[in-house]
Amino acid sequence: MHPSLISASELQLHLGKGFVVVDCRFNLMDKTQGLTLYRQGHIPGAFYLDLERDLSSPIQVHGGRHPLPDFEQLQEKCRAMGVNQLSTVVVYDDSRMAYAARAWWLLKHMGLSDVRILDGGFNAWVANKGAIDRREPAPKHGNFKLHLQENKTISRDDILHNDSIRLIDSREARRFEGLEEPIDPIAGHIPNAVNFFWQDVTNDKGFVKSLAEQQAHWNTLPTTGNLGVYCGSGVTACVNIFSLHLCGIDAKLYPGSWSDWCSYLPLPENS
Repeated sequence: MHPSLISASELQLHLGKGFVVVDCRFNLMDKTQGLTLYRQGHIPGAFYLDLERDLSSPIQVHGGRHPLPDFEQLQEKCRAMGVNQLSTVVVYDDSRMAYAARAWWLLKHMGLSDVRILDGGFNAWVANKGAIDRREPAPKHGNFKLHLQENKTISRDDILHNDSIRLIDSREARRFEGLEEPIDPIAGHIPNAVNFFWQDVTNDKGFVKSLAEQQAHWNTLPTTGNLGVYCGSGVTACVNIFSLHLCGIDAKLYPGSWSDWCSYLPLPENS
């Protein structure tokens, strides 16, 4: 298994032995559901990070629906979870890595070297007869120091002024093609982007597909170039970035994604 992934059985062997475990469950349609589920039962010792309160910052006019968080604040939250510079952090959700991958990307961007996603998420833990706890762990005192990695993001200006960027749109095909748009005010995609749906890198149980399957999935991408990945708001794009990472391919996140891009476009006349 790739070192950025961890199985439920392997996590069981390491639980309580220094790993920091983070529950990232969330539901865009019911924004309280993730915390509710966490309180109903989670991996023992796991802390909870909320997509909108912890892994994003408040919405502005531009910048998308899930702007990157205040990294100083997230550093303090990491310390309160006991994260040190050399900690192994395991993140999980129950949504085919949608929110765990966002946490993975953020923590890697902040300078943590050993961050792993639980393969199959919380459901795999339960299926493997992993213990469940309702208690929230007490705050700890880690000494993690923020060290943002350079050149891991692209902006709207970068896309407008750099013809070498090859864009990957991670949304489902109908949204990419502009046939429907359930969230943002304008449908469509960024010009010249190619579509790779983020759910295609996992199976229907949320397990990451084999390396051979993922390499085949990405084999139409150019071998050289500047890859940028986006989705609706910079969340599920991280699943594609994670998959590319597993294949040894570097890609940058457009944090604002389509929700930022379309905020600069005139609204349709019938809106």
